[in-house]
Parts: sequence; structure tokens; C-alpha cells
Amino acid sequence: MTQGRAELLDIGRGVRLHVRHWGEAGDDTRPHLLVHGLASNSRLWDGVAAALAAEGRRAVAVDLRGHGRSDKPDDGYDMASVADDVAALLDVLGWDRAVVSGQSWGANVVLELAARHPSLPAAVACVDGGTIHLAERFEDFDSCWETLAPPRFRPDLTRSDLEAMMRSRNGHWPDSGIEGALACFEELPDGTVRPWLTRERHRLVLAGLYGHVPLERMGAVRVPLLFIPADSGEQAWTSDKRAAVDAALAQLRDGRAHWFSPADHDVHAQYPREVAELLMNLADETLTDTGDRP
Repeated sequence: MTQGRAELLDIGRGVRLHVRHWGEAGDDTRPHLLVHGLASNSRLWDGVAAALAAEGRRAVAVDLRGHGRSDKPDDGYDMASVADDVAALLDVLGWDRAVVSGQSWGANVVLELAARHPSLPAAVACVDGGTIHLAERFEDFDSCWETLAPPRFRPDLTRSDLEAMMRSRNGHWPDSGIEGALACFEELPDGTVRPWLTRERHRLVLAGLYGHVPLERMGAVRVPLLFIPADSGEQAWTSDKRAAVDAALAQLRDGRAHWFSPADHDVHAQYPREVAELLMNLADETLTDTGDRP
């Protein structure tokens, strides 16, 4: 599968963000900005982006600061700063009415974007995220980090080792999802791999997420918001997630949810065509008969 046209864009905030461009949209469709989750990268959206492009839609998938092939500063990982990065990227792209979708941590980021810049997106989609409130689960950040810190990979781990592990665990995913997950890792000259996001920066991102209270931001969102949560089949976890989504919907002016079941956390990688269809429908619903065009 093609990976889209790659580019490193200076967004004017002391950081350059790596993006992949897909498709060429007509004047009557909205563009899509696709935002990944914590320790992930733009290529987890490959399947969705390819499906959008196949339908004549324009999409850009981004590596957020510290991730993938974007710049990796030592600060700016709080939720407000990362959301403002996305706003600055939309400005550089010249998009003031895009559909902005994020997954997991990235879903909280796009929620914060919609709250801080309410007139910027046309709509927002939160893929298995947007309701993540870590301070409700952990009494302090140290206990949060102890539980959610990334695993330490052995130093001799190769790409082929990693691929075998991923295919064993996620063999039901399409190849686009597997390749996207592999792209979370940098391949070194000796053939070994390491995560693009360093452990130190991972901690900073997680601290920013720990301090985020998404329910307090719902009332500031003025555009349609679509939750795309995953029912993993684990009853207690899914029950808590449903309660969080229901609480969020009660605070939103225009909110809805479309559940996938059974589904993995990376719903967009597992079901790219189905997620793309939801995003296209969301985009089309924002195009009114009053001349509102991107």
C-alpha cells in the first residue's frame, strides 16, 4: 500500500511536524486531519486515509511532536500545547473547516482542539478516546506512570522479531494496520529497532494526559462530535467506558457514538474502511444547503 506523500512542515511554534498527504478533494468535500495516539504515529491511519482517498477525499495524517519523524523537543507535551500544534498545522495547511479525528490520547487532543479553537474544525471524531481521565483511575501521577509506563524492549530486538510479535497478537488486522504499528519504531543501522517516542518524552505526554479533565471541556465544543469507541469484550472495562461516553454525550451540544464490538483499542487500524465511512458521513453532514463549503 502507498504511504501517502510525506512532508516536514514548520508550524511556526519551534517545531516541525511530519505529515502524509492523501488524495485530492473536490470543492464539495471536507478535508480530514488524522491524529494518532500516545507512542503511535501517522501510519496507523494508512488504511483509513487510503479509503478516504479512494473516495475522492483529501486527508493528512500527522506525527505529533516527539513522535514518528516529527521534531522531538524536550517540552510542550501538555494537552494545550499539543492541541495548539494541531491548530497551527491546520493554519499551515490552509484548512479552517476540516474534520479532525484522533485516537486514544489523540482523541483527547482533538477534543481539546475543539474546545480551545471552537470555530476551527467542522467536526471532531474521537476513536476510542476523548473521555480518558487518568486522575479518576490513579490517586497520583507516580502510580499512573508505574502502571502505564511503556515496556522496555530488549536491545537486540529486530524489525522481523517485532513483526512476528505483532502478527501473532493482531493477525486479524489488515496489513495496513500491521505496517502502521511497525512504523512506531525506528530501524537502526544494525537492524535493531527502538520506539520513536523516547521513554522520557512518553512520561511527559502521559503527565499532560493525566492533567486533562475531558468532561470539563465538552461544554466548550460547538461542532458535531462523534465517539467511535471499542468494546473489547472485557465487561468491567467496557462498562466504565460506556458510562464515560454517556456522561460526555450529556454535556455536548451535538454528540453521538458509534460502537465497534468486538474491537481492539486501535479501531482505525483494525477496521479502516468502516471508520473511513463514518468519517465521510460525518464530513458530509457538516455541508449544509446554505453555501457552507470548505
